[in-house]
Amino acid sequence: MDIAGVDEVGRGPLAGDVVAAAVILDPARPIEGLRDSKKLSEARRERLAVLIKEQSIAWAVARASVAEIDELNILHASMLAMKRAVEALQLQPGYVLVDGNRLPVWNYASEPVVKGDDRVPAIAAASILAKVQRDNELKALEEQYPGYGFAKHKGYPTAVHLEALRELGVTPVHRRSFGPVRDLL
Repeated sequence: MDIAGVDEVGRGPLAGDVVAAAVILDPARPIEGLRDSKKLSEARRERLAVLIKEQSIAWAVARASVAEIDELNILHASMLAMKRAVEALQLQPGYVLVDGNRLPVWNYASEPVVKGDDRVPAIAAASILAKVQRDNELKALEEQYPGYGFAKHKGYPTAVHLEALRELGVTPVHRRSFGPVRDLL
């Protein structure tokens, strides 16, 4: 049975989409060093992302937009992104392991795994793909909206980001339903 691991990144930031990934690893081609993406250096994540894409049976990255986050709330948007990631897999899994303590509403046989990104290699792989994708998107947003520091803080509410919001204003990529952004509107 093909087992997919699923994780999302970007629940806490004030800007950008929430990004999820789903991965079905190939047991015949194990990938060394898979673990929670937050515990890996950027360079290591980038190298592992290439291996995951090359050696997995299937992988997919999906998202929920800033507008969807504002409309649904971040939890439901995260669940939507994870559902989209699994649905986008070229091979539909027989079972799905999801990082965290809850599951999206779907028809897949599945279970949540608390701290799964450090316990289940397929979830770790999904964590890495999602983080690399989202980080690259925030670097691109830095070019589109200079002065906010997106490339460094990745949209999180750092002092630099909050100051830029006050000085430069809210952009279309900011989540209006999040307190620090909402307070400025």
